Amino acid sequence: MSKKKKKYYTVWKGHNTGVFKSWDDCKAQIKDFKGAQYKSFITFDAAKKAYKNDPKDYIGKSKTFKSELTEAQLKKIGKPNYNSISVDAASSGNPGKMEYRGVDTKTKKQLFIQGPFEEGTNNIGEFLAIVHGLAFLKQRKSNCIIYTDSKTAMSWVRKKICNSKLERNEKNKELFNLVDRAVNWLKTNSYATTIVKWETKAWGEIPADFGRK
Repeated sequence: MSKKKKKYYTVWKGHNTGVFKSWDDCKAQIKDFKGAQYKSFITFDAAKKAYKNDPKDYIGKSKTFKSELTEAQLKKIGKPNYNSISVDAASSGNPGKMEYRGVDTKTKKQLFIQGPFEEGTNNIGEFLAIVHGLAFLKQRKSNCIIYTDSKTAMSWVRKKICNSKLERNEKNKELFNLVDRAVNWLKTNSYATTIVKWETKAWGEIPADFGRK
């Protein structure tokens, strides 16, 4: 079994700011802090350098990506369809604070965003993001497709269910109200939008990625 790589966490906005050596320490600084800004780095020096700079230079910025697939594999997959929107979710913990959004695949212009919700999961966020995208495109009579990097969310949307094991409580009541609305939308609406799996190994992180990995 390969050893998990050590990560360092820069927190620009939180209860305390600075560079932290574990996810648990980082999480303690961002938990229940509205508008927290943070990101992980592979080395301490990179995290320290980032802390001294503007978080906008790091959060949401695409990293230089080089696919490890062969030329033949890349040719078979092809390029992304830019007549599309891309959706993604981010969760600080599982469950934890969760938000999701949709962007224009080519320009990365943000089209919609929801959250953060106090207690959610990444799968729920991915599911809601797709349904939000479907309603968004239908309302505009758009022929765009939707890209997602979540097979689980694609399956839930296809089956018109949210098959999460997260238990409902007062903390996540608002989130589950949104889930119920999403499920109801799927059951009472038809749509022609194609939902496509984003090819991360060929194209890198999905454009809607929050850039916090």
